[in-house]
Amino acid sequence: MSLPKLNKFPSAKLSPEQISALEASAKRARVAALTMVSAAKSGHPAGAFSSMEMFLTVYGVADLTPENCSEINRDYVIISHGHTSAGVYAALSEWGFIDRDEAMAHFRNCGSAFQGHITREVPGIDWGTGNLGQGLSGGVGFALAQRANGHKGRVYILMGDGGQTKGQIAEARRMAVKENLTGLTALVDWNDIQLSGERKKIMPCNIKAIWEADGWEVKEVNGHSFAELYDGLKNAGANGKPTVLLCHTIMGRDGLAMEGVADYHGKAPSREICDEIIKHLGEDPEVLTSAIERRKTPPTYKGRKIDYPPAPNIDTGRPFDYEGKKIADNRGAFGKALADVGKLNYKKPGRTPILVFDCDLLPSVMTGKFRDECPDNFIQCGIQEHSVATASGTASIAGVVSLWAEFGVFGIDEVYNQQRLNDINHAGNKTVLTHVGLDVGEDGKTHQCIDYVGLMRNMFGWKLVVPVDPNQTDRVTRWMLKTPGDICLAVGRSKIDGLNYYAGDYEFTYGKADKLRDGKDGSIFALGYMAQIALNAAEILSRDNNIDVAVWAVSCPLSPDMNALKEAAKTGTILTVEDHNANTGMGAVMILEAARAGIALPGVCTLGLNRYGASGTSDAVRKEMGLSAEDIAGEFMKAVKK
Repeated sequence: MSLPKLNKFPSAKLSPEQISALEASAKRARVAALTMVSAAKSGHPAGAFSSMEMFLTVYGVADLTPENCSEINRDYVIISHGHTSAGVYAALSEWGFIDRDEAMAHFRNCGSAFQGHITREVPGIDWGTGNLGQGLSGGVGFALAQRANGHKGRVYILMGDGGQTKGQIAEARRMAVKENLTGLTALVDWNDIQLSGERKKIMPCNIKAIWEADGWEVKEVNGHSFAELYDGLKNAGANGKPTVLLCHTIMGRDGLAMEGVADYHGKAPSREICDEIIKHLGEDPEVLTSAIERRKTPPTYKGRKIDYPPAPNIDTGRPFDYEGKKIADNRGAFGKALADVGKLNYKKPGRTPILVFDCDLLPSVMTGKFRDECPDNFIQCGIQEHSVATASGTASIAGVVSLWAEFGVFGIDEVYNQQRLNDINHAGNKTVLTHVGLDVGEDGKTHQCIDYVGLMRNMFGWKLVVPVDPNQTDRVTRWMLKTPGDICLAVGRSKIDGLNYYAGDYEFTYGKADKLRDGKDGSIFALGYMAQIALNAAEILSRDNNIDVAVWAVSCPLSPDMNALKEAAKTGTILTVEDHNANTGMGAVMILEAARAGIALPGVCTLGLNRYGASGTSDAVRKEMGLSAEDIAGEFMKAVKK
């Protein structure tokens, strides 16, 4: 029996014939999910069975098909409880997204697209998840992008009940209501069993009350009834609110010995139990035998290729120039450039919308001018960093330029997991970190983000730029907004000199170090604004020691300039300087990459931070931490003597 066409709700209610076809599909899908887990000897079969009708209904009604699943203007589906992947793949096979036999044989098999937790390489998967609590935030991001693009689509988020205690979900609930995202529909698989046992014993939570308290339209339905699910989804948003369907289900539904048993939340049943369940569902256990045999051969399906979002269609304008002594700060130059680009593109037909997210730091991260110029594209999210990190990531793959400006300790340290998922999902998130390094002022050690290079270094796709002065910051901001991929711009807060080097016709090139001063007796490589302090150190060395050193400004610490290193190696001693953890920052990256490239460094010393800093003005804290111009000159002389 073929499945009925349900995309975009063609009928007021499901007919008996449609329900019968869907129920037959659910039996086939449960067999497929059980076969996947059994052939792999690992997985989450009971949860897959519990959510099966939810998966089939959502993928049936959504404007999401094998033909349009890689396009922008359509509906979006996020499976937040990504460990139920076997059920998701089974449902997708029923709707024609993937091959059933391939998924059954090569689930959780190395080299296969069908990983243990869902990934975007599988058509129909819009966001790779598994870290519970991420999905609703991702749905908010998709909905905001749809709104900015003028597309009146829907976004569906499927979740488990155990994860409802996570704080990020509460953040996302509030964001959705504040932004009036009525096209957003969440479905909670409420089966009261978690991996370790009964939900109420593990961590009690009044699921209905918390959604109602945050202003959602709450409906309770039988999660195994196609008729109730269809009706609930069709009428979602009718009352002018985001809607959640609390779907009462049975863990392991229709799985005989698996029903209601926590043991099968995360393990495959025995072959004997599998055979019984498969027969009960109307198929021959040979389907499992065939899958096991096929598993002996290499997987043939690697999945679709996931690229970063394409370059946006925006006008980046003409850079501003800053000249003179300490007339501007890098964060201010960022804010001015952002507002300029925003104004040039705001609501212009054919231009890619630019969304800017803020977490109650507007005066400090300099996004106020953008808000004034582009009010409808400015998203004030309050103090909810975890949800925003995910929402800005999902928005970036749904047809907008997405930027989030935040203090360094909140935008990377606090939300490392979310930024890691942005990396895994090949998002195009633009994260601007202010108050990095020691340039925080009197806030003190709790707010000194002195590990951001190391954290970004742990990931594989992020680009990181630490500009030297306001001129370079302006140009980097414009470059970042038009460049695909996840990009982090990191700046301090103090007013600094605008250097002529970066004014005028200067064009930023990612990975290029800039020689600000020539020298024959050694080289100093300095990260970001520290280059200006290194220039002062070079003058001290020339005056007091008659030593002529080159000064190189490094703005891309994750991508060292090999040509610059080769040139510097010929001058002798090399000193790297940064207000960052000395063990994981620019210096460590440069030494490693030089070794990999076979560049012999005659003498190299890294100067950075080996402890958390004090509270005081940036100049005072740098001096306390041994990073003043005099300290840098002294360290260079020590390196020469070594």
